Amino acid sequence: MSEHSLIPRVVFELGPVQVTETVVYSLLASALVIAFALVVRAGLNRRATDWQIAAEFIVEHFEGVMRDMLGCDPRPYTPLVATLALYIGTANLFGLLPAMRSPTADFSTTAALAMVVFLAVPFYGIRARGLKGYLKHYLQPTPLMLPLELISEFSRTLAMAVRLFGNIISEELVIAVLLGLAGLLVPVPMMLLSILTGLVQAYIFAVLSVVYLSAAVRAQHE
Repeated sequence: MSEHSLIPRVVFELGPVQVTETVVYSLLASALVIAFALVVRAGLNRRATDWQIAAEFIVEHFEGVMRDMLGCDPRPYTPLVATLALYIGTANLFGLLPAMRSPTADFSTTAALAMVVFLAVPFYGIRARGLKGYLKHYLQPTPLMLPLELISEFSRTLAMAVRLFGNIISEELVIAVLLGLAGLLVPVPMMLLSILTGLVQAYIFAVLSVVYLSAAVRAQHE
């Protein structure tokens, strides 16, 4: 287990650009998610594999959640929500591996993920309700709600980023301290618990994304 700090280590430099471990592990997590998708896609016309069964379980579960929350066909939103869950779950587990660090233990990563949701909400909302219909919800039941609605948009984005970052960095720091004090075997139960909580945090982030998408598109289908 590598030493952990709030400042990511610079791995190498490309001219004036410093490439940190956050960038490297973010790209690695993305590559693993893409590879998983390609493996599942390649096996669609063959006998179901464990990878395909796992992918179908993830997709069907999130589509069920979205169908209940959105009240409409969830398939347009499945790629975004499932990808967020898979990417964050993969990234969260990196910190449990020797000499690696979770990219989600860097606030810049969690802020970027929260911004994806922040931008996706008006995108899907406008597509479902039209520009006028989407913007109108900021003024209901009274135009005086506009400042509060805007503050709510930004505050929930910040809350998503801080929640994920705080949970992951705190877990990594605790495990690093335990490894330093007690050696390799004693923190094993804590590491097993961290696997569970890392996956739960990915699930929570994805479900919160569905909640915010629901608020943007559901009125069109009611």
